[in-house]
Amino acid sequence: MSEIKNRSAYHDYFIEDRYIAGMVLVGTEVKSIREGKVNFVDSFCVFFQGELWIRNMHIAEYRFGTTNNHLAVHDRKLLLSKKELRKLENKLKEKGYTIVPLRIFFSEKGYAKLEIGLGKGKKNYDKRESIKQRDTDKEIKRHLNRY
Repeated sequence: MSEIKNRSAYHDYFIEDRYIAGMVLVGTEVKSIREGKVNFVDSFCVFFQGELWIRNMHIAEYRFGTTNNHLAVHDRKLLLSKKELRKLENKLKEKGYTIVPLRIFFSEKGYAKLEIGLGKGKKNYDKRESIKQRDTDKEIKRHLNRY
């Protein structure tokens, strides 16, 4: 599996900024990610002692793992530069902002990377507007393809 996307993040948030972060993982976690066994439901990023951590991201246990298998849900440290961390931390102090995971992919060197986004929560009417816009775009494409 080349990449795993968090589609609900785009539905629930206006994504303003994107960052690519490395993750501190155990070997069996990497193998589970390669199999596509990742669930982003209710996952979010939080600062703790100046470091960025991702919480509630479920990476299923590796099926061929032994007693050394990893825990499915635990906090994982994200790796970003100090400048990026400061910028994100200052933005989080503003009301309504949160950091959400957008996708997991593997870099050219084979490292697991997490794309995170600085998002501002959508209200219900914003969500309905997004759905309406998407439907009208589909209608336009359908009409253009006919002729």
